[in-house]
Formats: sequence, structure tokens, C-alpha cells
Amino acid sequence: MKKSKLSQFTDKFGMLIILILLVIVISILHPSFLSASNFSNVLKQIAVYVIIGYGVTFIIITTGIDLGLGSYMALGGVLAALCAKGTLPGIVGMIVATLIGLAIGLINGLVISITKIPPFICTLGMTTITRGAALLITNGKPVSQLNKSFCWFGSGVVGFIPTPIIWLIIFTIISWILMDHMKFGQYARAIGGNERAAIISGINIFKYKVLIYTYCGICCGFAGAVLAARVASGSPGAAEGYELDAIAGSVIGGTSMAGGVGSVWGVLIGSLIIGVMNSGLNMLGVSAYWQEIVKGIVIIVAVIMDERKNRKKL
Repeated sequence: MKKSKLSQFTDKFGMLIILILLVIVISILHPSFLSASNFSNVLKQIAVYVIIGYGVTFIIITTGIDLGLGSYMALGGVLAALCAKGTLPGIVGMIVATLIGLAIGLINGLVISITKIPPFICTLGMTTITRGAALLITNGKPVSQLNKSFCWFGSGVVGFIPTPIIWLIIFTIISWILMDHMKFGQYARAIGGNERAAIISGINIFKYKVLIYTYCGICCGFAGAVLAARVASGSPGAAEGYELDAIAGSVIGGTSMAGGVGSVWGVLIGSLIIGVMNSGLNMLGVSAYWQEIVKGIVIIVAVIMDERKNRKKL
């Protein structure tokens, strides 16, 4: 059945319209919400969520899932912080964290591809391993007194743009290129849409699943280092629950849990909806407990909308 032009428009721009309406409503209720400083704060707050959201989106598109994003960030942040306690340049910590993220993602991809165990089980196990490793390395204590060259990566500025926003822009561009202009994204959608057909068409499923989980690990390792640099501390308990906000931003932005559908811009818009909602509710004095309830409702509604769209396509 052919969709009407209105239906096609709302499918494509529905979440963007919701974001704009949300900004308008909150701005009417609290005029200072539209200030440049507040908008900058929202972007800084969601930066790490968006970065790891990009990584996990590729996985969700292939009908997989990764439950360990926050734990990978914690381990990456702890190792980066240990490098930054001395006189080593801050870039060393960033590289170490990114490499440990790469290794974690590579292991996840290999184990899932070789053993065929559900991604849910594999990443759940890796969550415990990496969080435990972070606690073991630090003896359960935060790593603080980090050098300024490292902290710059999380709290510095380039011109007038805060560094977390710079990393957000860079990962947005990288992920967009991978998603829309390379086989990486095309094959991820093909695998999620119909894995058997993808195999028949000659796509190396093993290779691309490993690459997809590896890219997610890279995003988590880097984001963990940025978080540690921003708060000037590498904590083994950091980023707990971050995977939920990252997955929520992806799903709200239109990534289908059934696989085969997702976009980088959708993840950014979905994460902005969560960020704007959190900031607006804070400014309006709404309890943090109610904020969690509202966020959960939004996630459920987004999934229901996704299911309805999928049914219409059948």
C-alpha cells in the first residue's frame, strides 16, 4: 500500500518536528532555555552519549545489541587517567583508551561471529569483565590529579567551541561517512534486513560484524577518556547506565530494533530530544525521578511508533 505524502513526511521528519516543538514549549515556559550557554551545555552533556550511540546504532541495525557501553567507557577512562597522572602528554591517554575500546569491540565481534551466541549474552558477560577490570586496576578508587594536557580533551576549548562538541562533530562526520557513503553502512543494513540474502549476495558477514563491533568499541573507549578528562577523574564506577541513554537516543531517532533501519542524523536528533528534555525539566524544577519516568515513556512510545511503521511496510 502506497503511503500518502503526509505519512512519508512524518516518517522522515517526525522526530525533528518533535524536537523543534519541545524546544519551543520549554522556551515559552523558561525563556533563558534558548541562551547560547545553555545550548552549549546541552551539547556537552550529550556528546559522549551520542558518540557511543553512533557505535551501538550500527550494531542494532544488524539486529544485535551491546549492553556494555558504559563499562567499556569506565575501563577506558580509568586507563586514560592512569596515563595522565604523570607527565605523559594527554594524547597518550586518549590513544590508550581508544585502543582498549578497539580490543573490547574486536573480542565481542569475534566471539559473537565465531560462536554464534546471542550478542545480548556476550556483551552482558563483557560488561561484567570490563567493570570488574576497572575496579581491579584501581582497587575500587577513582584516579584523580590528572595533568592539564589530558583534561583539555574534556574541558578545553578550540576557539569558542568546547572540546566535547568538537569530538561530537568529528564522530558525527566519521559515522555519517561510514553509514551513508561506504560499504560499512550499506552492508550493516543488508545484514539486518535479511542476513541470509546478504550471504547469498556475497557479503562477508563475519568480517563486517567484527568491524561493526570494533567500531562501537572504539567509540566507547574514546568517549570514556573524554568523560574522564571532563571530570578530571577516572572512576571505575563511571558511565553506569550510559548504554541506556545511548540506545534510547538511537531508538528514538528511528533505528529499528528489528534491524536494517537507522541513520546517524536520527541518532543525533534522538539524543538531542533526551538532552533538551533533561535540561528543560531541570530548569523547570522537575524532580530527577520524574525525569526518568518521562524518559522511559518516550522510549516506549518511540518503539511502538517503530513497530507500527514496520507493520505498514508489510
